[in-house]
Parts: sequence; structure tokens; C-alpha cells
Amino acid sequence: MIDWIVWAISWILMLIGCVFIVSGAVGLIRMPDLYTRLHAASLTDTGGTIIISLALILQSVFVFGSAMAAIKVMLILFFTLFTAPTASHALAKTALLCGQVPVGTDGKPILDSPEEATLLARSRPADYRSGQDAEQAKAEGRARQARRDRKGDGH
Repeated sequence: MIDWIVWAISWILMLIGCVFIVSGAVGLIRMPDLYTRLHAASLTDTGGTIIISLALILQSVFVFGSAMAAIKVMLILFFTLFTAPTASHALAKTALLCGQVPVGTDGKPILDSPEEATLLARSRPADYRSGQDAEQAKAEGRARQARRDRKGDGH
């Protein structure tokens, strides 16, 4: 009796997960630009993965009695939940760096130019040198220390 209930719950979860993933595929086709397509795909894939993984964990523990299979599914879920959003972020930032301008709901570009998109995506200036942040931090620290020393001498 319990096997039948577990089978029914897991199949319902599988179907819901598949609906999530298919809706992401539809979103890839229907959305207007790269960023909204990426958003639709990443959200639905993550949601579908969670729901399908829950169904597989139910199956492996209650029907097949394999805790090792459940642990493997949980590891797959864990790594997917960390890598999928990171990959989506990297793709979106790379698109901005390459000058891909996001489009608004009216179909018009949100930014004025591809150059503005590139500047928006940069976390550092274009003429940045490796290690420049450390040099600036050291210089600022020395300047603060010099101000403290001068302030202390004046008392």
C-alpha cells in the first residue's frame, strides 16, 4: 500500500518537474532577448531539478531501499543548485561585456549603446593592471596612517 502512495507522489512530482522544464523551453523560444531567455531557462531548470530530484529521492529510499542512490541524487542536486546560477550570471555578464544591450518590454533597447552595456558590466576600469587594488589599498592605508600621525603630533 505504501509503495503505491510513494509511486503516485513521485510520479506527480516528476510530471510537475517536467512541466517546469518544458515551460523553460517555451520561454527560450518566446522571450524577446538573451537576458529574459536566460532568466526563464535558469529559473525553470533549477525548479524542475529540485522537484525531479525530490521524486527520485522518494523512489530510491522508499521503493528501492537504496540510501546510496538517494545520497547521489542529493549530491547531483547540490552541485546543480550551485553551478546553474553561477553559469547564468557568467553568461549574462559576458553578454554585457560583449555589448549585448538588454531590451525592454516595448522592444526598445534599455541602454543607449553597446559601449554603455560594456561599461555597466565592468567591475574594474578598462586600464586596470593586475594587483592594482592592493597597491591602492596600501597607499590609502599609508595616507590614513600619516593623517593619524599628524593628528597625534598636533595634540
